[in-house]
Amino acid sequence: MSQHAVPARGEFPELTLEKKAPKNTQALLIAAFEGEDGIELPGTSLLKSAELREAYESLIAVGATGKANEVTRIPAPKKAEADSVIAVGLGDAEDLDAETLRRAAGSAARSISKLEEVATSLGDFGIAPTVEGLILGGYKFKGLRSKPGKDSEQPAAFTVVAEKSAREELEAAKITAESVLIARDLVNTPSNLLYPESYADFLSAQAEEVGLDVEILDEKALKKQGFGGITAVGRGSARPPRLVRLSWSPKKAKKHVALVGKGITFDTGGISLKPGSGMWDMISDMGGSAAMAASIIAAAKLNLPVKITATLPLAENMPGDNATRPGDVITHYGGITSEVLNTDAEGRLVLADAIARASEDKPDFLIETATLTGAQMVALGGRTAGVMGSEDFRDRMASIGREVGENAWAMPLLEEHDESVKSASADIRNINAKREGGMEYAGTYLKHFVGEGIEWAHIDVAGPSFNTTGAYGYTPKMGTGVPTRTVIAALREIAESK
Repeated sequence: MSQHAVPARGEFPELTLEKKAPKNTQALLIAAFEGEDGIELPGTSLLKSAELREAYESLIAVGATGKANEVTRIPAPKKAEADSVIAVGLGDAEDLDAETLRRAAGSAARSISKLEEVATSLGDFGIAPTVEGLILGGYKFKGLRSKPGKDSEQPAAFTVVAEKSAREELEAAKITAESVLIARDLVNTPSNLLYPESYADFLSAQAEEVGLDVEILDEKALKKQGFGGITAVGRGSARPPRLVRLSWSPKKAKKHVALVGKGITFDTGGISLKPGSGMWDMISDMGGSAAMAASIIAAAKLNLPVKITATLPLAENMPGDNATRPGDVITHYGGITSEVLNTDAEGRLVLADAIARASEDKPDFLIETATLTGAQMVALGGRTAGVMGSEDFRDRMASIGREVGENAWAMPLLEEHDESVKSASADIRNINAKREGGMEYAGTYLKHFVGEGIEWAHIDVAGPSFNTTGAYGYTPKMGTGVPTRTVIAALREIAESK
């Protein structure tokens, strides 16, 4: 394994479960609601009635309202066994749901500083959302600074105060959240350090730790086996492409799910060069593969009784002297030919190969995700993924995304799109002659490579996978890990289905 594949892992809070707050607790994190007459504090095992009343009066005095995500820190009541109380707003009690709790926990974790031990009763309103929010919100990616920055302090450790019966739910939520952080770390790693070979090495090492089978095809094997899309995209780079296959094969598995994720470690656009402004964030163009790798690792840790195969095409899209040119015709894995009219529509080229290869295994379901089109952001913005594919499965995947807090919306693949993807010199072409419908056009292109009878969902996360604005809730700036939690939830649902 290349020791610099992921040079600086992000740090995140440690979580434990106890029936009571430890004696060394520095702060108590409690819930607050926004009532008609002002802030309301629900009962909590962390504070006795008189202490809760004292905390309430202090919060009123400093103007706390209990509105969603508001975080207020006050000195602890005199007899409380802590130095301070932190109240996080959950908004109107009647509107409380898992995502509101998750975001509030994340907001609290992001705002807490100079504390080592914090006990919380937020789990009274939901263990999994609390755990996910605290871990995801408390995540700090420190990068490669030579000197400590403002965010250099260690995240606080949280004790979730709850009954022992909640331990299984807490541990599963920790696995889910920490898997998201694997994806975030990968997305945040600079492309001079994370390139196809080093990325493949990292995935191999991570996979072997949890008992996954690993297969890696180098550039020679890719060419020999006919992966024309992956090799075409990687031709312009001095760092050759790879195809990574990770497999989880439990004995009692009844269903088989194929995962496919786009892994462009940096995208200049190739010969169809992107504008220089903002190009740096193309370090995130491998976010789909990171999410799928994190998802199958989580499945292994959760010991899900479902067979899973992740096929991850990794390439760097550069305008070298051997780069693919606009107008070239390539042959994808499986034989379909494609006219490359724009080398900046490269994601669908590598995905086409990977989908065709994954379909050979005849899975029951194929879930594929990519930072694929700018059209996704134009249509749905930066926080909502577009989901296309087999209608029923597409709709279910979009619903799962909304249920776990990774907002998604089902988009159509219409017959008119089938006509627009045809080429005069090949079977299909990689871009539309017209600007409109770019997200659906890309989905239609990929549809040609999905095997017959396979339930398929394509998730375009061009916007949601990388946050270029400020942090909010449990979402940091830069890599978000979307749609890892959606995919993990789908895998759990499929594993539990009869």
